[in-house]
Amino acid sequence: MRPRKLCFNAPMVEQSINNVHEYTVSELSGAVKRAIEDNFGFVRVRGELGRVTRAASGHIYLDLKDDKAVISSVMWKGMAARLSVNPEQGMEVVASGRMTTFAGQSRYQLIIDSLEPAGAGALMALFEERKKKLAAEGLFAPERKRQLPFLPQVIGVVTSPSGAVIRDILHRLRERFPRRVIVWPTVVQGRGAEEKIAAAISGFNALSVDGPTPRPDVLIVARGGGSLEDLWCFNEEIVARAAAASEIPLISAVGHETDTTLIDYVADKRAPTPTAAAEFAVPVRSELQAELLNKERRFISAATRLFETRRTALLSAVRGLGRPQDILGANGQRLDRAADGLRAGLRARLDAALARIAGTGARLNKNLLSSGFAVRENEVASLWARVRERVYRNTNECSSKLSAASRVLQTVSYQNVLDRGFTLVRNKDGNLLRRAGEVIAGTAGEVQFSDGAHGVVFDAGGKTALKKRPPKKAAKRPGGKSVKPRQQRLFD
Repeated sequence: MRPRKLCFNAPMVEQSINNVHEYTVSELSGAVKRAIEDNFGFVRVRGELGRVTRAASGHIYLDLKDDKAVISSVMWKGMAARLSVNPEQGMEVVASGRMTTFAGQSRYQLIIDSLEPAGAGALMALFEERKKKLAAEGLFAPERKRQLPFLPQVIGVVTSPSGAVIRDILHRLRERFPRRVIVWPTVVQGRGAEEKIAAAISGFNALSVDGPTPRPDVLIVARGGGSLEDLWCFNEEIVARAAAASEIPLISAVGHETDTTLIDYVADKRAPTPTAAAEFAVPVRSELQAELLNKERRFISAATRLFETRRTALLSAVRGLGRPQDILGANGQRLDRAADGLRAGLRARLDAALARIAGTGARLNKNLLSSGFAVRENEVASLWARVRERVYRNTNECSSKLSAASRVLQTVSYQNVLDRGFTLVRNKDGNLLRRAGEVIAGTAGEVQFSDGAHGVVFDAGGKTALKKRPPKKAAKRPGGKSVKPRQQRLFD
């Protein structure tokens, strides 16, 4: 728009100076204000942002400049709240608004109604600048990335509660593996969205593990597709730094697959879409069940094979070892015979020793009688001492050998087998029966237990009727009194 020529109703030069109209300061300032506002009621100005000041009231004061001039500008609070991009010094923008004057300081200014970057190139340049800055601080380092939990109990979602994004996430979670979801509602576009998104991430991290609202195991920051300006709040440093400071693993799902924001580089996992973020958060329940059943079948099959292998080895060992009674029976009988022979041998040896002692004593007595008792008294005493010592030593040695043989006998004796629950079955002749085929139906026999024996009668079906053996009667003396059985002597 070309500016029109200003007309201040100035008098003609040729008129007399006394006829020139005199303006007050307010009148002249008002005339200038009306002239500027009438001629520049709507303008679009392209320039670089210089000074940018945000007042406590919410208004934004800034300077638009190029290499030759500067225009002071102001954006009122209502318009500033709707900005999609934060104005920063050095940014090239296109401002739309109207020109006016500020009479208090005798200057003109641009009241901005809308402010947008001067093309996508400016935003991308700012994006690359911030990206390099955060990368230099190490916020994009791979070692900072944390592993997502395999099956989270609680999932936190930062998004708009009324958009299609949250519905897509909830629907996908129900299909794969239903989990508890806590939504932190927030705006995801426009002025102030970056502060609210950062506050939501920090708020989830501030929750107590055992509090009334459980702390999520994983976070999803999600938004649907949009233009670069619509997604710009996720390129703000405050959002990127909040995501980097999150102690909870975070999934970014902003825009579509081709959209990239700074939070994608900081997050522990980037999802191309919000639906894909739900897929990253939980596994497929049906696949887990199938895998569990498969592992259960494999475990049962392996355990069965191991059991059969051990069972076969045990049966082979049993067949190789044989029955205990077959192994110990013959050895026990040989031990019994050896013990009897040892006892008889000891008795015979002792009798022979006693006979030799008696012969020696007789010879000594004869020699004493022939030579005189007084002369041989000391020699006889010494000889008897040696004889007694020799007999005592021989007796002790034989007793020790007999005790050792008795202990060996007790160790390998079949009586120990009977103490473990086995029995010996004999026929009426006292012969040991080892197999069922040796039993003759209708005949009597005997079953020996560890503490005694019982008479039995064998029937045709293999059953045995026990007959209790009558107790031994005590022997009686000629006078009619019973005599307890005499304890068997060692050498009887």
